[in-house]
Amino acid sequence: MPQIAQIAATYASQIFWLLIVFGLIYFVIGKGMLPKIEATVEARDQKIASDLAAAEAARAKADETEASYRARIDEARAAAQKAVQDAKAGATADAEQRVKAADAALSVKAAEADAALKAAQAKALAEIENVAAEAAQEIVAKVSGISVDKAEAESAVKSALAA
Repeated sequence: MPQIAQIAATYASQIFWLLIVFGLIYFVIGKGMLPKIEATVEARDQKIASDLAAAEAARAKADETEASYRARIDEARAAAQKAVQDAKAGATADAEQRVKAADAALSVKAAEADAALKAAQAKALAEIENVAAEAAQEIVAKVSGISVDKAEAESAVKSALAA
């Protein structure tokens, strides 16, 4: 069978060229292209690592800046609270001074009013005594027809009011 005899010769040449093509592919890809691909992958890995390191440094700096910002905010808040407390204390002291001044003025006015009231009361009492003495003189003169001296009428009214 001639087909079987040709198989060895046909396949031998095909196997030879297959080995030559695979060898060329191995050397072209394995020795030429693969180092470039590996270099690209290595460069990409280094770039990613450096970017991650830069991002970590930026995050640390941002955390530090945030901590500084929060510290300044806390300081400003404390200063504002102190200013509010100082303002409240000042306002309280001012209000106390105004209340004391108003109390003193009212005390003076109350004393003046009390003195005026006592004077008016004394004057009214003196007037009442005079009017009562005159009324007593007139009543005694009309009822009994006796004329009473003004001094006697005043002393009688004073003794009656004192009792």
